Amino acid sequence: STLIEIKKNYRGCVLTGGTKFFSIGLNLPELVGFDREEMNRFWDTFDQAILDLYTLPIPLAATITGHAVAGGTILALSADYRLIAPGRNFMGLNEINIGVPVPYLADLMLRQIVGDRVATDLSYRGEMLPPEKALEVRLVDEMCSEETIEERTIELISHFAEKPHDAFRLIKQNRTEAIRSMFEENRAKRKEDMLSCWFEPSVHRLLEIAAEKF
Repeated sequence: STLIEIKKNYRGCVLTGGTKFFSIGLNLPELVGFDREEMNRFWDTFDQAILDLYTLPIPLAATITGHAVAGGTILALSADYRLIAPGRNFMGLNEINIGVPVPYLADLMLRQIVGDRVATDLSYRGEMLPPEKALEVRLVDEMCSEETIEERTIELISHFAEKPHDAFRLIKQNRTEAIRSMFEENRAKRKEDMLSCWFEPSVHRLLEIAAEKF
């Protein structure tokens, strides 16, 4: 896979997106047509991709120059550092507004990054935050102009990539291990809970309405 090649051949990685959307999140118009088995397979793949990013043993930063919606914010949470450009670049976990929970791994990562009280508030409210507010609650680490954010992100990652690789890898493992272990222990049960919620008829109707606005 791509991440295997990155681990083998590179000392750092940057996640980027478009100028309108860093990532709009999951492709709801496609997913609402999945049956439970198809959704089960998709969710296993999605969970593993986020876990692999989160535990990538090299420095990883996200450069956010557009909206990061739901799954887009989850991608950003997998990084070691998040940098955002000012303006109308909103980010947040708005899952509750369409009747589903914040995914388990995302919830664990969010609480590690912003703390339990802020994470609870963000998850309960489902609000999209402007860059200034995201910086205030430490959902992002820096705010940089559109003209300088790419250069600043590369500078940051290059700084850590120059550190001794094995030491960095082990320090990052220390940071991620407890969450990885907790997630692995509970992932099957939490996935079944999520799927039951997803396919509850009133929730699925909310998802269909959201998909129509995509």
